Amino acid sequence: MKIRTVDQLDLSGKRTLIRVDFNVPIDKSGNITDETRLKAAVPTIRAAMDKGAKTILLSHLGRPKGKPVPEMSLAPVAPALSKLLGRPVAFATDCVGEAAEKAVAAMKPGDAMLLENVRFHAGEEKNDEEFGKKLAALCDVYVNDAFATAHRGHSSNVAILKYVKERAAGLLMKDEIAYFEKALVSPARPLVAIFGGAKISGKIEAINNVLGKVDKILIGGAMANTFFAALGYGVGKSLFEAEMIETAQQVLAGAASRKVKLYLPVDVVVADRLESPTQVKNVPAQEIPDGMTALDIGPASGLLFKETLHDAKTIVWNGPMGVFEQPQFAGGTQAVMRALAESSATTIVGGGDTDTALHKAGLFSRMSYVSTGGGAFLELLEGKRLPGIAALEEA
Repeated sequence: MKIRTVDQLDLSGKRTLIRVDFNVPIDKSGNITDETRLKAAVPTIRAAMDKGAKTILLSHLGRPKGKPVPEMSLAPVAPALSKLLGRPVAFATDCVGEAAEKAVAAMKPGDAMLLENVRFHAGEEKNDEEFGKKLAALCDVYVNDAFATAHRGHSSNVAILKYVKERAAGLLMKDEIAYFEKALVSPARPLVAIFGGAKISGKIEAINNVLGKVDKILIGGAMANTFFAALGYGVGKSLFEAEMIETAQQVLAGAASRKVKLYLPVDVVVADRLESPTQVKNVPAQEIPDGMTALDIGPASGLLFKETLHDAKTIVWNGPMGVFEQPQFAGGTQAVMRALAESSATTIVGGGDTDTALHKAGLFSRMSYVSTGGGAFLELLEGKRLPGIAALEEA
């Protein structure tokens, strides 16, 4: 992907608008409960400020549906970001119009300012050109550092580019693209992909796309139940997609024809119910009892997956192995996390649930790279061009 990056630009004295992803959880007291996305944006923001830019930050928060919603204001983010940067970050009460224009006009080189939630305007999600033009009027240079929204064709990452001459990717976007290319464009081999999560329907495009690229595929989570059904196993009360059984059979056949080794769990942890279960036990994958639900891969599967990963040089992982939020069903996800943490391979992880599990286990820093974008990461795995990245390429 041939895209200029922020470190290649002269930003001195220039109004530099950076599209960041500050869609962070904020409690009722206005405290940010997870600063991961703020921290991820700091290198690009600091680089712009150090270059003497007038650094203007633009983000969305939540889904206000095109109108101001006080609980979704980005105001609490400015002081939190100030602490992380060790420098003041001003706040503008709108992202376009007189309030934003006056605030930007008052900026000096080296200053930073956060604009109000871009989704307070209906034009954002419609990729409205007039709204994009209003955003562009605030800046001389545009930088996109919001990989997590790159799969959305919105005004703040597509329409705006028609009206800004100088544009580039931020350092976070640069890393996301570089690690994706390291994973699927020019990987060190063997390359192993791990897929988990609830539904095969949400991952089938990604699985089909990587079938022609990887050496091994590991499948866990509830989506494995659909593969069990495709093999003729009983799945009890487990979540599975009857309409996807034929698709699962096609994946199994496709892997065999391409000589890609596909591994399914050999045992599962089952329970009589998810909430407050009275019966929890480990059973072979072929022997899920009629009245029970599979909620995690079992310990033998954890060992199998670890052994499968032993010679890997590149590992891509998307989706947990079970209902990891509950301790009795977290063992499979933990086993995979430990295997990746102990591996000498390049380990690239994507997906909101997966990185939540890594944080919970204290293993986040043991991965080579954890993507900030669940949906965007998955769409790259599917082989799609992301509108936010394509716009930078075309520009």
